[in-house]
Amino acid sequence: MEKELNWAVIGTGVIANEMAQALQKTDKTLYGVANRTQTKAIDFAKKYGVKKVYDEIDEVFDDENVDIIYLATSHNTHYQFMKKALEHGKHLFVEKSITLNSRELDEMMALAKEKNLILAEAMTIWHMPIYKELWKIVQSGELGKMQIMTVNFGSFKEYDMNNRFFNMNLAGGALLDIGVYALSAVRSFMSKQPNEIVSQVRFAPTGSDEQATILLKNEDQQMATIALSMHSKQPKRIMISLEKGYIEVYEFPRGQKATIVDAVTGKQTVIEKGNTENALYYEMCDMEEAVRNQDASHLNLEYTKDVMDIMSQLRKEWKMQYPGEKW
Repeated sequence: MEKELNWAVIGTGVIANEMAQALQKTDKTLYGVANRTQTKAIDFAKKYGVKKVYDEIDEVFDDENVDIIYLATSHNTHYQFMKKALEHGKHLFVEKSITLNSRELDEMMALAKEKNLILAEAMTIWHMPIYKELWKIVQSGELGKMQIMTVNFGSFKEYDMNNRFFNMNLAGGALLDIGVYALSAVRSFMSKQPNEIVSQVRFAPTGSDEQATILLKNEDQQMATIALSMHSKQPKRIMISLEKGYIEVYEFPRGQKATIVDAVTGKQTVIEKGNTENALYYEMCDMEEAVRNQDASHLNLEYTKDVMDIMSQLRKEWKMQYPGEKW
């Protein structure tokens, strides 16, 4: 009988709640929870029947019973917690964006390799069943070569400059919050990493990136256009244009349905795989499989790195650096 893997979560926000609910779908109970404000951790534990509440966040790393840590805190805290977790021998599943920049991610990837630990980003694109099906279709060549993608992702966030969407101290901005989804989708369907990137950006009063358009092209001449906004609503939509047709996915970060349109006949074929509500369940199942088999190939960390490299390049071009951040 396989040993049960014990999960602990750091953070008690929306994603942490979804994570606890997803774990319950696997007939497991979250082992531990830690939060900067302990009273919130206690309330969280009561809500989900969590076995252990830590007085301090650092106690999670010292607990020999913890196998996997789910890091669900703000972007700006990831690096410090990731380093401690890996140094203490914990497998690590980190909410997007996994780090602030490429330097941080490269260092953490090297540390995970040194410690023989699984490190991955909790990016829904890598785990939703619809994408696993669409990648097979595109890679089969039945629709011809992928030529161009268009991606839209826009949310209307009120101009509260203290919240995480605009607050530079919390690594706010469109790129790390929603752009990471768009770039992950693009990278997953491109044959190679984009090597030509141009962009435009508009900044919020705080200096965070409020709105951006990004153009990408790789050595195989595949192209993509991305439009992001934190203060205007857009459909969460990707369109993948191939030689013999195109594919559309709406609500793409947790998509479950895609429409394939034949370029000649206009015939529409609808494919439905998985369920939006189970997004974190799929993530956690894939992470547990990786830990058990010591094989993280399906967690797409190499794509996570490619996306982080693009985001780091863009922010350097925009001269947008977070307080205390080291490139």
